[in-house]
Amino acid sequence: MRELYRADLERLGRDLTEIARLVHRAMMDAQAALEAADVHGAERVISEDARIDQLQESLDEQAVRILALQAPVATDLRTVVATLRMSSSLERMGDLARHIAKVARMAAPNLAIPDDMRPIIAEMAAVGQRLVKATGDAISSKDVYAAVEIGRIDDAMDELHKKVFTTLLDNWQHGMEAGVNATLLSRYYERFGDHAVAVADRIVYLVTGRYGNPDEGLSRDAH
Repeated sequence: MRELYRADLERLGRDLTEIARLVHRAMMDAQAALEAADVHGAERVISEDARIDQLQESLDEQAVRILALQAPVATDLRTVVATLRMSSSLERMGDLARHIAKVARMAAPNLAIPDDMRPIIAEMAAVGQRLVKATGDAISSKDVYAAVEIGRIDDAMDELHKKVFTTLLDNWQHGMEAGVNATLLSRYYERFGDHAVAVADRIVYLVTGRYGNPDEGLSRDAH
């Protein structure tokens, strides 16, 4: 019975990592569709978001079943509760990749953003891909220091978000539609980063039992 219980807990971790992998793929594909005004690529991202939703729902059902049947305590309880929260954040990250694909689809066959804004948005996409890759790795390793690094990566996303609005306010000459697209995309990427940080916070909680700086009462050797 205990072996099945441990197997169920391990499956939660594997499924969470798989959701992160699917979100990473979605973000990469959404950006590719955006850069190429590829309506078919955008449609693929939109339709495949259902896989992320289904896996998240299945994971949540597993977690609730463990809570109901096994009544976990201590670290196991933190694992189940944190997994529920992390799966929700990852699912929202998948939704945001879908939103980016929708912007690309709506603008096609034209590009959604003008040439002088494209480097900023491309950099936001690159940071987003780094964030979700780092998130998946931190989930697998349960490394609190890797989780803290996610917050530092997100600082770059926040700076790019500000840069978008500075550009929009500085004699914008590309019309309302392009301005709306840039605003939406910047917001989607910024929120994507916020959800990655939320997952990172849950990893710190899972390992240490509290939020905040892992160096406060937790040495690397102890980890």
